[in-house]
Amino acid sequence: MHLVRDPDSVLSDWHGHALRFEREIGKVVLGQERVIRLLTIATFARGHVLLEGDVGVGKTTLLRAMARAIGGAFERIEGTIDLMPGDLVYHAHLGEDGKPRIDPGPLLRQGEDLSIFFFNEINRARPQVHALLLRLMAERSVSAFNREYRFPHVQVFADRNRVEREETFELPAAARDRFLMEVQVVMPQADEARRSLVFDPRFHDVDALLMDVESGVLDPEALGTVARAIQIGVQASPALEAYTLALWDGVRRPQALGLSIDGVDINRLVQGGASPRGMSYLVRAARVRAWIEGRDMVVPEDLRAVFPEVMAHRIFIDPVYEMRREPIVAALIAGVFERVPAP
Repeated sequence: MHLVRDPDSVLSDWHGHALRFEREIGKVVLGQERVIRLLTIATFARGHVLLEGDVGVGKTTLLRAMARAIGGAFERIEGTIDLMPGDLVYHAHLGEDGKPRIDPGPLLRQGEDLSIFFFNEINRARPQVHALLLRLMAERSVSAFNREYRFPHVQVFADRNRVEREETFELPAAARDRFLMEVQVVMPQADEARRSLVFDPRFHDVDALLMDVESGVLDPEALGTVARAIQIGVQASPALEAYTLALWDGVRRPQALGLSIDGVDINRLVQGGASPRGMSYLVRAARVRAWIEGRDMVVPEDLRAVFPEVMAHRIFIDPVYEMRREPIVAALIAGVFERVPAP
């Protein structure tokens, strides 16, 4: 266990642990350096993450590697149309003696040691299940069996089924806003990484592969203290604060910047979003990014490095453009970056 002292000492001691954490995950997850960096930022910002990506790109392997490197317990559940909130907290079945039994479900199984909880295909589950997950994310606790269970170190990850639309329940804006980031996990682009993933037998047995990850690089019980020390110890200058507020204005009122996007009425594009909470999440992530880069001061590159993942899902656009949401929001963010002068 890593002892925690004053904030400056914490930041110095833990910087090496953060870099080693990334290296350990990179041993078993190839070609995802940016994703690993973003998830490291989310871990030290103590934020939850919605993962986007095709089936089979390694999201579960990535999260299991993270849990092993953090040193906490990992649990997952599959979203289905018949999943109910109770299925997360208990499992009812017949024992070998033929008598009914109730065992802890995936949320309660590990108790307070639960470090990473992965909800696969969250949009297959009903809104009642989403509501329970929202409480877990917001309060790190759930109520069951007439008592409250707390999960002080849990970090929630989820992904969505983006292919099939039948029998799915899309997350409402309030639910998505609980996620610090939405991160795209795509196929590795480097030929060597793709060749290894397909032909190297080492990557075909995930359980054996994960043994290559050093366990307990981080201490889940100390992460909260380290996260607070980062937010206190990494500063933002008045010029950086003004730049952040200008970016906020830009994504809310792009027409004021003279921004244009092909095939889009810029005056009606943005309907809302980019709330104060969202901007506070942006600053939180930018401070962690600055710290990982070895600085005690946020610079514009830190904001821009995390802006799409933190802010894109918080920008609400006119429904007429929703089918083209990803390229339009990407163009909006790029245009704001171009037109807002950095200090």
